[in-house]
Amino acid sequence: MAGKSFFIDTSKCTACRGCQVACKQWNRNPGTKTYQRGSYQNPEDLSYFTYKLVRFSELELDGKPRWYFFPDQCRHCLEPPCFYTAQSLGVKAITRDDETGAVLHNPKVKVKASDAKAIRESCPWNIPRWNKKTSGMAKCTMCIDRIKEGLLPACVKTCPTGAMNFGDRDKMLDMANKRLSEVKKMYPKAQLLNHESVRTIYLVIDEPKKYYQFAEAIDITGITRIAAMKKLIQPVINFSKLAG
Repeated sequence: MAGKSFFIDTSKCTACRGCQVACKQWNRNPGTKTYQRGSYQNPEDLSYFTYKLVRFSELELDGKPRWYFFPDQCRHCLEPPCFYTAQSLGVKAITRDDETGAVLHNPKVKVKASDAKAIRESCPWNIPRWNKKTSGMAKCTMCIDRIKEGLLPACVKTCPTGAMNFGDRDKMLDMANKRLSEVKKMYPKAQLLNHESVRTIYLVIDEPKKYYQFAEAIDITGITRIAAMKKLIQPVINFSKLAG
């Protein structure tokens, strides 16, 4: 499939959080008030103003501490459930860019709290966020404004280790598979996460659940069901608009 993709190699991530900061700066999003929770992860979660978050998971394995770093962001699904759910609800806040495949939320479009909840819950990776004050929804934009000008996404541009990569989808898939072959020699459990269904391709060296609860979508068929439901519902929505 054409379009663009990210390839995020967590085996190279040092949790410097440069990507997280660059995302904030480029999107001119304010910092959020946080508290010390006994973790280096900061802030606690994604939000309307935080599109990118390096998650820290500290585990004890064989009596030794082990860190797992996971630069979390929107997966820009090939068949985005948030998009189809929004359409089924008559919400016009979400679109897809034909050239890149980016899934875009327009924060200027007001979304009811109940609809926002349904849209977020439809996402297998728990990504979209709603702002109670503005009633808008927001998430990673794939830096669509930069891409259209021939620039790399801000997070990719700033990454010093090569963990963040971006380009044509076929090239990113090729890079991911080649890197996986190398990494598996040292880490047999290494794998790519949901790479056939998303444009943000992660390589992890251990079981996904050790990184984060939503690192991997277990029931990926849910996306297919939503896509199928959309096709069934859309004619009804179109008829209702004409009748109204």
